[in-house]
Amino acid sequence: MFRPPSLCLVLLLAGCAVGPDWLRPEPASPAGYTREPTPERLAPAAGEPEQQLALARDISARWYQAFGSADLDAVIERALQDSPDLAAARATLAQAHESVTAARGAFYPQVDANAGVSRTGTPGLGTGVLPVTGRTFSLYSVGATASYAVDVFGGIRRSIEEQQSLAELQYYELAAAWLSITGSAVSDAVSIASLRAQIEASQDVIEDDRNNLSLVERKYQAGKAARSDVLVAQTQLEGDLALLPALRQQLAIAEHALSVLAGQLPGTWSPPEFALAGFAVPGELPLSVPSELARQRPDILAAESQLHAASAAIGVATANLYPSLVLSADITREAVISGGAGTAWSIAAQLAQPLFHGGTLRAERRGAVDAYQATLARYQQTVLGGFEQIADTLRALGHDADLVGAQAELLDTASESLRLQRISYDAGKSDLLLLLSAQRAYQQARLDLARAQGQRLQDTAELFVALGGGWWNAGL
Repeated sequence: MFRPPSLCLVLLLAGCAVGPDWLRPEPASPAGYTREPTPERLAPAAGEPEQQLALARDISARWYQAFGSADLDAVIERALQDSPDLAAARATLAQAHESVTAARGAFYPQVDANAGVSRTGTPGLGTGVLPVTGRTFSLYSVGATASYAVDVFGGIRRSIEEQQSLAELQYYELAAAWLSITGSAVSDAVSIASLRAQIEASQDVIEDDRNNLSLVERKYQAGKAARSDVLVAQTQLEGDLALLPALRQQLAIAEHALSVLAGQLPGTWSPPEFALAGFAVPGELPLSVPSELARQRPDILAAESQLHAASAAIGVATANLYPSLVLSADITREAVISGGAGTAWSIAAQLAQPLFHGGTLRAERRGAVDAYQATLARYQQTVLGGFEQIADTLRALGHDADLVGAQAELLDTASESLRLQRISYDAGKSDLLLLLSAQRAYQQARLDLARAQGQRLQDTAELFVALGGGWWNAGL
């Protein structure tokens, strides 16, 4: 069967799609996350728990269970169920899927039904011997119209590709929200435990301050101590009392943050009273190989989806420079109430070629290319930030192990020094300043150990989060 050359050309071009075809960026594959070799084992001194790094080990979606706290697990499950942020991310993802479905509708013919009624009157003629009386009649019509935009240069396909990429972006945003909730919950819970330990240490020191003040007052009354010693002991007590409000304020902030993270009002729900002793230091830490990082972190995957959408947008802008073809058909049944009826139909093809738009179309394409370059740069920066976070966390874990061991040994030394100073002071062999200095060193050692232990737990959680937290195993 003969086909006109123009129609053959249209059918041939219908399988083409202008614009760049998407190529997924190659993942960065450095030899390691840091310049120095990553140690396989982190072994603090003073009997503190050891940690081992397991290369290429998959991460469980319930990675937080490695901290051995049933209370923490319950809080996170509540947060994942009730968090408004997670609910918003799910709704946004559902909206993005509907946008894809709406964009796909352009692939199909568009069919519309129409109906109408009109009342028409014609004027009478006043000339001649016999005037002609005017007529009034009603016209009824019903019909259907169909149109089909032939995707000659792939503009529709690129538009759908863009919407699909944006839907992928929302999926990775959902994964990022899930990861943020689990990571923040662990961080807040550990902060609460660390602050409680610091408050407990401060309260113990305050109790010692009161005992010291009573001891000095008795000596002063017995004539064995000067009034200045009483004032020094009282100053020490009041100074330590002044530390508590700030610590309690930090604790309240951490508790309120965890309540909100769990989707609860701070005035109606409070998190458990976490303690450092209730957490286990995870003994095995998974470490993904560097080449897999870009396929695990939701922020990198989201940036990649944005890059894909920007690439498809170039195709949409390019297709707008080329002709567009629309096929249409309509059929209408018309009837006059006082007369007969008839059927009208038409079939048409409309080809439109942009000729002059004041440079708008080409400027839009150049802008799409510029947007792609900007998105590519942001993607590259996101990858760099991901590797930086892991490098920082790995170094931090090594320093945490050293610091926890050193602080534990320092606390042992400070405790023994304080014990001996109390004996010496009670025997009258040393002055009050030495006792208070030993007590100050002991207090600081307890506070610093609580902070170091809390920081080690938080940095451990940070490593899980930086590696993606196993969100791909969460069934989002």
